Amino acid sequence: MAVHIVWFRRDLRLQDHQALATALAACSKNDSIMGIFHIHPKLTESFTVRHDYFYETLKAFNDHANELSFPILFLYGELEASFDELKAKTDPIHTIYYNRDEVGFGKKRDQAFEKWAKSAQIKTKSFIDHHLHGAYDSLKEDDTHYKVFSPYYKKWRQLHKPDPVCIDESLLQQKSLSKKPKHEAGEHAYKQMMQQKTGKWKQEAGEQYGREYLQSFIDDTIESYKRDRDYPEIEGTSRLSKFLRTGALSIRTVYQMAEEKRDQLKDDSGVETFIQELAWRDFYNMIYVHYPKSDNLEIKSAYQGLDWRSDEEQLQAWKEGKTGYPLVDAAMRQLNETGWMHNRLRMVVASFLTKHLLIDWRLGERYFAERLIDYDPASNIGGWQWAASTGTDAVPYFRIFNPYRQSERFDPYGRFIRSYVKELKDVPTKAIHMPHDLSEEEREEYGCTAYEKPIVDHQSARKRALQAFGNND
Repeated sequence: MAVHIVWFRRDLRLQDHQALATALAACSKNDSIMGIFHIHPKLTESFTVRHDYFYETLKAFNDHANELSFPILFLYGELEASFDELKAKTDPIHTIYYNRDEVGFGKKRDQAFEKWAKSAQIKTKSFIDHHLHGAYDSLKEDDTHYKVFSPYYKKWRQLHKPDPVCIDESLLQQKSLSKKPKHEAGEHAYKQMMQQKTGKWKQEAGEQYGREYLQSFIDDTIESYKRDRDYPEIEGTSRLSKFLRTGALSIRTVYQMAEEKRDQLKDDSGVETFIQELAWRDFYNMIYVHYPKSDNLEIKSAYQGLDWRSDEEQLQAWKEGKTGYPLVDAAMRQLNETGWMHNRLRMVVASFLTKHLLIDWRLGERYFAERLIDYDPASNIGGWQWAASTGTDAVPYFRIFNPYRQSERFDPYGRFIRSYVKELKDVPTKAIHMPHDLSEEEREEYGCTAYEKPIVDHQSARKRALQAFGNND
């Protein structure tokens, strides 16, 4: 009799789970299966809104596992010491299965784990599970990576997509290790994490809610996704990113349901646009793999010496949504209040920080890392380098988003602005995008005297950015 161990990380679900399905299939008659979650000390060093959401997802996952009589063993401590203790208490271990990371801290952790497993003489099996295709699945004919999305997407589209894998929950119950070993430090760390969480995300975290969100998106939104996704006042986006980031939803399930919906529609442009967004996830993951220093270094070497401005006051105004540009301010307040920001607005505020304020994109990226509950390093870094014109296949530096035009085009009636910038709630639509043009009497009349005037002039800022980037081009 041997124990097959599944190591859960940011794949917190019990359906369509590659590592779990493989482990379950590998169990012979007398074998058993056990799930573990390793809490690294770095995870608990700080507590942000991102931690809060992840902890809520972890609780939902643990509760679901317990309901199925598949209790999760929590480990705590440095990786090698934690797994040494696991091995000592769980012998014989047949194999440890996990869904690997290709970038960042996760990649380094996996490399350290494989080194430990080799010295401990324990077999491992790892899988690409967070993406439809890994970084090396979609390469050019000469085996080099793509740097431009369009040809990458053409190749990506041609590749066979992995099918979802079904987990037999009754078999999982049957094979679950009847008596899991004790790890007091892990249990204590888990309890501390549960005490920290605020409960704010209880109705938005976990596999059950993820599936409900997905079904609602497929039924009600995906058909009009191409038309509606750019308008923040409309529920036109999928809102699935937080579930994909925590692994409460499988990317394979999302892709399959989207393709099945395509077959029911006369106009499949919404589905195609959505699937293209899934490909962007894979593209940015691939870019991060090939440019592992891009979290702190411009991919385009010409811009590595760009003379960014240091202005703490303007940076803080941007963070707080007090720039005097209504759409920028509404977007930043949405982020601060909800832990999420509409995708188009992410581009708008990133462009504003890096072009209008000429402030280092890394500062914006790090703020997003603190505030977004769906924070994904590869996508976030890729998006910021795109907006700053420093990344691969980035927006040209001379294409500078005009915040006023973006506002007029994508929030024409100012409904989104009013929902977050309360100072402007009584301002008429004709003035909502440029309230600073109102006279003092009108500002008094509409109750918006407290709203900030623009911290920078649009035309002057545009000229300054063109000069700064042009000097490095």
